[in-house]
Amino acid sequence: MKISVLGAGGWGTALAVLLSKNGHKVTMWEYNPEYAEILREYRENFYFLPKVKIPKNIVITNDIYVAVSKSEILLVTTPTQFIRSSFESLREHKFANQIVLGASKGIEENTHLLVSEIFSDIFPKLKKSNIAVISGPSHAEEVSRKVPTAVVTASGKKEINHIVQKAFSNKYFRVYTSQDLIGVEIGGALKNVIAIASGIADGAGFGDNTKAALMTRGISELMRLGIKLGAQSETFFGLSGIGDLIVTCSSKHSRNRFVGEKIGEGKKLKSILKEMKMVAEGVATTRSAYELSKINKVELPIVNEVYGILFRGKNPHRATNVLMNRELKKEY
Repeated sequence: MKISVLGAGGWGTALAVLLSKNGHKVTMWEYNPEYAEILREYRENFYFLPKVKIPKNIVITNDIYVAVSKSEILLVTTPTQFIRSSFESLREHKFANQIVLGASKGIEENTHLLVSEIFSDIFPKLKKSNIAVISGPSHAEEVSRKVPTAVVTASGKKEINHIVQKAFSNKYFRVYTSQDLIGVEIGGALKNVIAIASGIADGAGFGDNTKAALMTRGISELMRLGIKLGAQSETFFGLSGIGDLIVTCSSKHSRNRFVGEKIGEGKKLKSILKEMKMVAEGVATTRSAYELSKINKVELPIVNEVYGILFRGKNPHRATNVLMNRELKKEY
C-alpha cells in the first residue's frame, strides 16, 4: 500500500520503518523544513529516535500536499494538541477513500475532542467511516528494535479495521481489532494522566503498593469516563486500557511517568517541560479530563489530584492524603 506518516517524531519514525519493512511505499512528513532535510541526508532521527536507520526507500518531505496526495492510509502521529494547527490547511482536501489513522493519544484542550473527533472537525470532506485509531503498549524505542509488541486498531467499520490490521502486522508487531473507537481513545489518552500520578509517587518516595493502587484505581477512572462517553467496559481490560496503562506507568521510556517523577522530586512543571524534547501528552490531557469530568459529572479522584498538582501547585503528599482519606466504599 501507499502510506504516509504525518509526523516525524519517535513514534512516527518507528512506524514508518516498520511499514517500509512490511513492503509498503512509505512517505514521512516532517513539518520543519530544515529537519526534514537532515532526515533525508543522514537517514536518522537524531532528536527523537537515535541509532535507528531510516530506509532509503522512505520518501521524506516537508510538503504536506505531496505527503497526502496519493496515499491510501494517512497515519497521523503528530501530538494531539498540534493536529489542528498542522493539518487544518487540508480542510478542502478530497479524501476519496483514504483512511485517516490516528496514532496520537490525547484529548484536545478547550474543545475536549478525541483524536478521531478532531479529524471529523477539521476534515469535513472525510467520511467518518474512514477514520480509525491505533493504540496500545508500544514504545517507539522497543518497536524500532523489533521487540514483540501487540496493539489494537479501532474503527466503526470492520473492513477498515482489517485493512489496518493487515498493513501493520508482522512477526514482531501484532494488531488486534475493535469497533469501540471511543473506548480505545479514552484508554490511550487517560492512561497518560495515571502515568503522571505513578511518576509522582515514584519521585515522592512512595512504594510499589502505592503504584499498584494508582494503576488499579486508575483503570476504574478510565472506565467510568469512557462508559459515560459511550465506550464499552471490556475495552479497558484490553491493550489500550490496562495494557497501555501498565507499560506507561512502569517504563523508563514513558515521558509522562518521567514528568510525574520530577514533580514528585520537587521540580516545577514549566522547567521540566522546557528541558524535554518530546511531548508529554498527559499534561494537556489532565486539564481536558478534569474539565470533562465536571461537564459529565463523573467522579475522577486521581485525575482531580493530578490536576491540582500540575496546575494549582498542590503538594503531592497532601494530594495523596486526600485520596487515602476519601469516604470508604465498595471496590465495585
